[in-house]
Amino acid sequence: MTKMSCKLFRDARGAAVIEMALIAPVLALGVIGIVDISNAYSRKLALEQGAQRAVEKIMQTTSYTTVESTLANEAICQVNGTTTTTTTSGGQTTTTTTCRTSPINASNVTVTWRLQCTASGGAVTNQTTTDSATFDTYVCPSGTASQAKYVQVALTDKYTPMFPIHFASLDADGTYHLAAVAGMRWK
Repeated sequence: MTKMSCKLFRDARGAAVIEMALIAPVLALGVIGIVDISNAYSRKLALEQGAQRAVEKIMQTTSYTTVESTLANEAICQVNGTTTTTTTSGGQTTTTTTCRTSPINASNVTVTWRLQCTASGGAVTNQTTTDSATFDTYVCPSGTASQAKYVQVALTDKYTPMFPIHFASLDADGTYHLAAVAGMRWK
């Protein structure tokens, strides 16, 4: 009997399987975590690029709509992507490009206007609004050495992880809140 038990303890044929069974769950969780974080980062990057491209678009043109709606529409199109449809009628081909409606919409876009007044002594005051008509009424007080006008677009979105980890700073609704901001000096 002792001879048989000594022989079993020296046998290492099943060691690799046991080690793999112990390590496999840890490796699987690591891979899943990396994929989940990569997806969240990709969404954050899409928001940042959408905000920046909307600001670039506003620098080029606002000929058809207001600045706010141009910024919002461009940001939504950049983040969501577009769909192009081609129709032919009477021998004439028409191509229409429309923005997709998800994952973000107009409620996820905030356009902010800011007037910055710098007094001759160096004191800085800011007046901020989300309405361009109100912004047009803002003026710097007398004695102002310089003024600067800024426009900023902010985008928000939520990312729901594939496997939520409750200790990883998730919000109460089980999502990560993502935000991106881009702006430029207006005049």
